Amino acid sequence: MNEHCASRLHGIWALTNRELKKWYKAPVIFLLSIIQPIIWMGLLGKAMNIGALIPNIPGSEIDPATILRETLGTGDYFSFMSVGMIAFTALFTTMFSGMSIVWDRRLGFLNKVLSTPVSRAVIIFSKVLSATLRSMFQASIIIVFAVILGLQFGPTFNPLNILGVFAILFLICVGLSSLFIAITIRSTRIETPMAVVNLITLPLMFASNAFFPTGFMPSWLQTVAKFNPMTYTTDAVRQLLIFSTDYTQLAMDFVYVGIFASVVAVIGIVLSWRFLTK
Repeated sequence: MNEHCASRLHGIWALTNRELKKWYKAPVIFLLSIIQPIIWMGLLGKAMNIGALIPNIPGSEIDPATILRETLGTGDYFSFMSVGMIAFTALFTTMFSGMSIVWDRRLGFLNKVLSTPVSRAVIIFSKVLSATLRSMFQASIIIVFAVILGLQFGPTFNPLNILGVFAILFLICVGLSSLFIAITIRSTRIETPMAVVNLITLPLMFASNAFFPTGFMPSWLQTVAKFNPMTYTTDAVRQLLIFSTDYTQLAMDFVYVGIFASVVAVIGIVLSWRFLTK
């Protein structure tokens, strides 16, 4: 039994390390994967200066920061948006985890792995784990640059909250990467998963509270957002970083994302046993 567990752990490490090497040993891709979300955050976050749209009339009771705090939960839109960018980065990093299955099949590597004693579940889990580790690394870079660009932490923030941020990111990355792998597990052409993934990612991103509060969306879109795991992920990160933490709401966010990750991961493993073939 111990030998079996050791063999499984060795298989997970070997395959995960292979996926990570393809990432950090390609300097251009490595740098672009880090620079792109920073550019998005800097340009979009600073260009959308929503506070400037609210008139600041001398002697008036209208205070732009107060209005933003009542609508966004923070007096600075950049802080609101930059937290959404953390979830955005997790989404767009994990979307490529499923495509690697297609490439491995086309290049013949998948056939070689399937010929070894490594189980199909280990193959899937290694891709999920590598995508999760990449996403969490990029998220840490985003947090650092967000602070440099002006992220305002909430009144209840303490450094230990960062651990909570990584915990919720781990859960959502496991769920999303499992989802994308489940979608692409039978594909042999790269065009099919790319089309499906592009169809899914935009609704996941914009039908959430990543860049705009769901309470001001149309009622039908609010209903969609309530079932969107990205909504709960972004809310949890905001609770930990920029809001006055509501621990009841934070617990609900973790429970929802945890259930999503568990269910989709199980589905991905079941599909791997049935459809992951040479």
